[in-house]
Amino acid sequence: MTSSYSNAPPRRPLSSTSLRWLLPIMLVLFFLAILIWLPWQARQMESNERLEQLIADTLWVEQTIRFQMARDEESLRALGVEIATGDLTPKQLHERMARLLRNGKELVRVVWLKPDGALAASSDPLTNPVELSPLSRETAEITRKTRRPMYTQPAAQTQVANAAPAAVLMDYHVPLFRGNEYLGDLMATFQTSALLDEMVPWWFAQDNQVSLVDRDDKVLARRAAAGPGHGVYTHKRALDLPGASVTLVTDSVKSAPKLLPNLLVGSVIVLSLGLLWSLLALWGHISKRLAAEGALRQQMSFRTAMENSLVTGLRARDLEGRITYVNPAFCQIVGYPAEDIVGKLPPMPYWAAEAMSEYEARFASVLAGKVTPQFETFFQRPNGERVPVLVFEAPLVDNHGRQTGWMGSILDISDRKRIEEVNRQQQEKLQASARLATMGEIASMLAHELNQPLAAISSYTTGALNVLERDGPVERSLLKPALEQASAQAQRAGQIIRSVHEFVKKREPLRQAVAIASLLDGIRALIELQARQSYVSYRTEIPPDLPPVRADRVMIEQVLLNLTRNGIEAMQHVQPQRRLLKVVAAHHADTQQVSVAVIDQGHGIPDEVAQRLFSPFFSTKAEGMGMGLNICRTAIEFHGGALTFRANPEGGTIFTFVLPAATEQETI
Repeated sequence: MTSSYSNAPPRRPLSSTSLRWLLPIMLVLFFLAILIWLPWQARQMESNERLEQLIADTLWVEQTIRFQMARDEESLRALGVEIATGDLTPKQLHERMARLLRNGKELVRVVWLKPDGALAASSDPLTNPVELSPLSRETAEITRKTRRPMYTQPAAQTQVANAAPAAVLMDYHVPLFRGNEYLGDLMATFQTSALLDEMVPWWFAQDNQVSLVDRDDKVLARRAAAGPGHGVYTHKRALDLPGASVTLVTDSVKSAPKLLPNLLVGSVIVLSLGLLWSLLALWGHISKRLAAEGALRQQMSFRTAMENSLVTGLRARDLEGRITYVNPAFCQIVGYPAEDIVGKLPPMPYWAAEAMSEYEARFASVLAGKVTPQFETFFQRPNGERVPVLVFEAPLVDNHGRQTGWMGSILDISDRKRIEEVNRQQQEKLQASARLATMGEIASMLAHELNQPLAAISSYTTGALNVLERDGPVERSLLKPALEQASAQAQRAGQIIRSVHEFVKKREPLRQAVAIASLLDGIRALIELQARQSYVSYRTEIPPDLPPVRADRVMIEQVLLNLTRNGIEAMQHVQPQRRLLKVVAAHHADTQQVSVAVIDQGHGIPDEVAQRLFSPFFSTKAEGMGMGLNICRTAIEFHGGALTFRANPEGGTIFTFVLPAATEQETI
């Protein structure tokens, strides 16, 4: 028994045999899995690559279309500004509109519609009335209310010149305003099919069906050079058009890649061509990336060139007030290089010490989100020179609608300030000339007026000498009254001379709280002098509680003297009992203004004269310069008031000017 067991062969463990067969089976299964997975993965990679390529190309086409439309929008807005300012003749306006059509093939017409819908100008030589669709009329009304350009939703329109029959068109409305006056609507019509024909590259159209659809996926235009798409690789990209919902849809004509029928052959082919395909794919990717980088560099260079060519300074700040960007024009205005400004927080090196509190208060309001859209201030250059500037500030918003800071536009207004100063000096010289001319006109009356007190002084002094010669007690008692009368007459003559001197002397305007009664008392002698010469009665009606006005005394005295003199001259040819000149003042508590009316009962002002009454160098008098009323109106407007006139119901004219009443602080 023992020997038989000893001669039998040893049995191998079951686990070792199973592992020997399991490993090859697993390797075979793994190999088969690799053979199955590689083509499938290749197919998935190809699908993903095609889709990614389609998305990238679609984005590029969308940016191309939007860039061209943005250029058209900018051209239309610039044309609208020139129309509003009235710088273009009708012929120039038509040429500009026709040039827009030549430069933009996607445009079929450009028209200017008046507020009543009438055609004011058109790119088409025809003068037929323009029939707007209901959507276009609605959009025009919205743009008029919001003052913002807007597109209409694209729709089929007929009877539009230069457009294909039943073409899908889209109107772009630019409202025209001159101040608050609505001048109408500048409208450009885009043909949706032309957007695709002109801006989609041929190579992209050969591989894809390109469409424009509305919010309901209704096709507005389509370009399918290589036939309809297969619906496998598609991408949608919305065009950012204010007021219109238009989406760019691309559908590749390529079908989904198919698995190779023979997986082994496919694996061999894939393994053999893998390296070549990867090299080609890498080369293509690098080429596209280099092309994209080149296009980006070109765009950045173009943008940088535009910013560098601006004479307007640009300054960007983040939400903390730190400067993040400045252009060369801003650096030139403040006199500091960009590296000394960018990245800094206030206080800035170009802030002047005397206005530091103003800068800090405005910066605090900016941090609080209460930015002032437009204000004037001044900056200080390194050499101490002050530069007056006009600043426009607006929120800086990214493409996601989030505010990232503040964007400012800065204009150097030094030339404008110099011109304003020259104009002010010229106006002062003109006013001084007018005062001298006024004194020249009343010189003869002044001489007559001075003769009376001077003759009285001579008589009283002669009498005093005679009394002194007699030297009696009675005579000495009469000496004091005579000398007092002589002194009073001398003071009267001196007052007249001082009034003339104060009126004609040259000085800087000084605004202060001045009572109307005090102004009239200061020139009463001159007014009564002219009134007596023409046998005119002079009367004033000044309420005792009339508040003072904030004005320059000499300028308002000149206005009163000119208006009263005109009133006196207007009554020279009426009956003596009607020759009454009144100066009436009143306080208007609701507007905090004081009105002064100069009322005469003269011949009045004819309609043909009234239209040109305030025009410079217009006068109804043969010897007049025609600057009196013009100077009066300029002086009143300089104080923030207004000068008007109207007919007097009792005959004659009423000239009225209003001035702001002085506050209690100014009065004190």
